[in-house]
This record gives sequence, structure tokens and C-alpha cells, in this order.
Amino acid sequence: MLRCSKVLVVGSGGREHALALRLLASDSVEHVIVCPGNAGTEQAPPGFSGKKLESCGDAPLAAARRYGVDLVVVGPEGPLVAGLADELRAAGFACFGPSRAAAQLEASKAFMKEFCARQGIRVARDVIVRDLAELDRALATFERPPVVKADGLCAGKGVTVAESFEEARLAASEMLSGRAFGAAGSVVVLEERILGAEASIHAICDGKAAFLLPAAQDHKRIFDGDQGPNTGGMGTYAPAPLITPALLARIDREIMQKAVAGMQAEGCPFIGALFAGVMIDPSGEPVLLEFNVRFGDPETQVLTAVVDGDFGLALASAAHGALSPGDLRVSADHALCVVLAAPGYPEAPETGDPIRGLDQAGAVPGARVFHAGTRLEDGRVVTSGGRVLGVVGRAASLAAARERAYQAALCIEFRGRQLRRDIGYRALASAAPSAHIPP
Repeated sequence: MLRCSKVLVVGSGGREHALALRLLASDSVEHVIVCPGNAGTEQAPPGFSGKKLESCGDAPLAAARRYGVDLVVVGPEGPLVAGLADELRAAGFACFGPSRAAAQLEASKAFMKEFCARQGIRVARDVIVRDLAELDRALATFERPPVVKADGLCAGKGVTVAESFEEARLAASEMLSGRAFGAAGSVVVLEERILGAEASIHAICDGKAAFLLPAAQDHKRIFDGDQGPNTGGMGTYAPAPLITPALLARIDREIMQKAVAGMQAEGCPFIGALFAGVMIDPSGEPVLLEFNVRFGDPETQVLTAVVDGDFGLALASAAHGALSPGDLRVSADHALCVVLAAPGYPEAPETGDPIRGLDQAGAVPGARVFHAGTRLEDGRVVTSGGRVLGVVGRAASLAAARERAYQAALCIEFRGRQLRRDIGYRALASAAPSAHIPP
């Protein structure tokens, strides 16, 4: 019988705290270790009687051996691209996360584009540029300024949505020369800009099949009304009304299942969370923008709130190549996450400030607080990163989930706290910035 009583989660952000608590809520799981974790993963909150949550400073493989875990769940993309899943499997540990070969779907945008061409997955038209001498000729093939993407991992900063050809030329030149992003920008993808609305589509994959989670939408810009610089995400909600059941079934058939079947056919089966950024163009057609090879952040915070069943058993089954669709059920509920960020984020976040009101926020019915950029200092929780906390409300309607999330979020205070006041506005006409929600 499959065992997943003791689980190691690799990572330190809000995604990992959300995964840890969702795993701990599973009937099959008794003990979750988060490596390295944050202030929120130091101990289980009320409601997990008899279960254990802790952080660990060991390296992932050393932690897996020390605790004798049944399953390792890898949160961030960096360790996956570096081959952590291969290392863990070689040492005899079940791992929910793709191999280094399969992680190329996120590690290299050029690989992803070429893979999609082979598998018949619709993507935005692109030109791959590997040398400065090719740049002007490639730019001339576009009618409008293209999106410029560094090929490799750039911590979410390797994309320029150019407003002019000169801006595109400058961005691509900086990447190709190595001045921007080093080796990650040595190959550049120029991509046709697709207008429309973007959704986040996640699937739990076992190498052969994919179980789709509800569609989510996030808010990337720092300020209300999608103004200001891009961030890692200032809030999310799920399910997203933009994606109807019929459209989700089509995305599953035309993108997700094709990707899983294609990776298996090409000799690198995909085991883990496959996350597709999909643009819905003005005609209602889905166009794949990118693949990520892990759960999104802060999408995970809402997705884990709207999926019922034994989450631990589902991930363990997928890790063993035998996902059982009956392990999970999509809830009828809605969830919305509000991110609280540090002053100076995203350019230069200021940290080290005490956080107040966490207990009051956690006491709001239907709300939960997930730690991201936090640490313990002399027994106090203080800020330690740009995105500090994610506050999630779950309810029978999106409007009610939003109300619970903001009620809890406003209990929390720290110097220079930033939050958007309009999370969910795309789905709720009533979710325009509210005067009673302070910035």
C-alpha cells in the first residue's frame, strides 16, 4: 500500500507554506518538514491536532535521509532545473517534481517553443535569436513590436513587453550581449504580442496523464488597476470565470494532455505540477504563452483551498506514476488571495519589520494566512522578503471569499505594508478599489 505519512516540502515561500498546510490536512499525512521554510512553517496552526509541521535547515537530500520521508514535494523551479528530482530518485525517494530533462519546459523558452511545434500545441508566433547579427532581420518579420524573452531562468524578470521596435531591439541586445541576465539571456525568443486575458492552468501529472485543477487568474502589477511595475503576483482567485468548463476541457485536450503525451513520447515523462500560462484572445481562442514546471505562487494558495480529497495521497500517487483521479475532487467553493508586500517592493524591498495582527487575521472565519517573506527573530515574526504574506478567503461565492480575505488582511500591520485593493476585479464588477481598504 502506498505510504505518504511523512512528507518533505522544498522551498521557503508562500507556495510552500500553502502546500505544507494542505498536505497536513490530508488523512494520509502525519508529519510535514519544510526545507528551509519560513516563520509560518515552524509549527502547525490550530486545527491540526496530533500532526506535526516543522522547518529544517538541511539540504533537501540530507533532510530526506534524516527524516526518512515517504515523499518529497519540490516547490521552486531552480532546484528542479538543477536536477534535484533526479538526485532524490537516484537515492530512493519518491519525488513530486519533474526530472532535469522534463524541467527544460521552463528552463529554456526555446526548447518549449520547439517542443510545442513538434506536438502541435498552439503558441504565439516566435523567432529564436542566438546571435546579435540575426536580431534586426528577426525584428523585421514582426508587424508590431514583439515581446522579448530571455531563454533561461531569470527569476521572473526576463521578459520585456516592448512598446516600440527600438525598445525591443535594446532589450534583446542587452540580453544577447550578456549584460542582462548573463548566460540566461544568451538566446532570446521574440514573440508576437497576443492581446486578451491570461489565465493560469495547473495540472497534477504522473508522466502519463494529467488531472486539471480549476483555472486561476493573478494580478501581476503592484498597484490597483494593473498599474506600476510587474511583481511575482499581488493576488489571485479561483476558479476564474473567464475559463468556462467547455474552454477548460479544450485547454486540457489541446495543451495539457498533448504536453504530457509529448514529453512521454520524447523520453522524458513529466511528473509533477505542470503550469501553463494561457492567453484567451479576443476571439476566445486559447494560446499558450509559457509552461512552468511547478505550482505557481500565489496561485497555489487559492488552488489548494478549492480542491478537496487526500492531497498527499494524490501527489504520492503521481510521484509513483500511478495517479488516481478519484484522490481529488474540485470543490464548489471559491478562494481569493491578497498579498501583503514590504515597502520598496518590487525594486528594493525593505525588511526586518515586526508583523502585528497575525492571530486576529487567523481568527477570521473562512480565512487563512500563508507566510512567504517572514522569519522568526527573538520570538517575533518579522518581514524578510518582498512578498511577506498571502491572506486567503474561502467561501461559497467569489464575492464572499474576497470579503473574508480583505477582512483578515486588514488585521495585519507592518511598516510600509503594501496591498492591492482590487483583487478579483476582472471577475467582480464590485471589486473596484474600495475607499475603506487602505493602501
